[in-house]
Amino acid sequence: MSTPLIGISSMATRLLLAELAQAWRQHGGGEVRIESVGGVDAARRVASGEAFDVVFLASDAIDKLIASGHVLVRSKVDLVHSGVAVAVRAGALRPDISTEDAVRRAVLAAHSLSYSTGPSGVALARLFERWGIAAQIQNRIVTPPPGIPVGSLVARGEVELGLQQLSELLPLQGIEVLGPLPEPIQIVTTFSAGVCATSRQAAAVADMLAYMASPAAAEAKRRHGMEPA
Repeated sequence: MSTPLIGISSMATRLLLAELAQAWRQHGGGEVRIESVGGVDAARRVASGEAFDVVFLASDAIDKLIASGHVLVRSKVDLVHSGVAVAVRAGALRPDISTEDAVRRAVLAAHSLSYSTGPSGVALARLFERWGIAAQIQNRIVTPPPGIPVGSLVARGEVELGLQQLSELLPLQGIEVLGPLPEPIQIVTTFSAGVCATSRQAAAVADMLAYMASPAAAEAKRRHGMEPA
């Protein structure tokens, strides 16, 4: 019996990877066990030398792990492009988010809002700075605990307006997804994978990643609110 591949990922791709890992097994591949945590925590654990075969993170985070020697050079595979959407609690008023100005008004009108601490959150913070409203809304921003989806805070009524990867909002109960951010301010994160330097099964990981990047995986990616890379 082959040794299972052990992986770690950020939360944004958790459900997609679970489906793709199952499809890989059905395709004739071996067992895959992927732990999903906050992206910062996942990168830190790989960088600390914890033993994993494969890591799934935002593209720039994989690049940093390659540069530090914790992910093998030339093993990086881009898997999906993931955009940001906006959500409110189920039954709440649905603000207009059809244009950049409408989103700005919705953010200013919200008594509380939340976004992730990952790459999309950093980009949103820059957007609020560009709009000149960062100081005005600073005290209304609720930072989610590591590994807790923004949508969960929205569903519990702790946050009025949530902005997060569509893939993380879609599976949650108790919220209504208003839609993606409009194109001029849409924030797209590319999620990639790489073979960890601690792996003793690099060839097996490469085979699995080739499958996950193939057209066979495209439908699952779109179903989870992402586009094939």
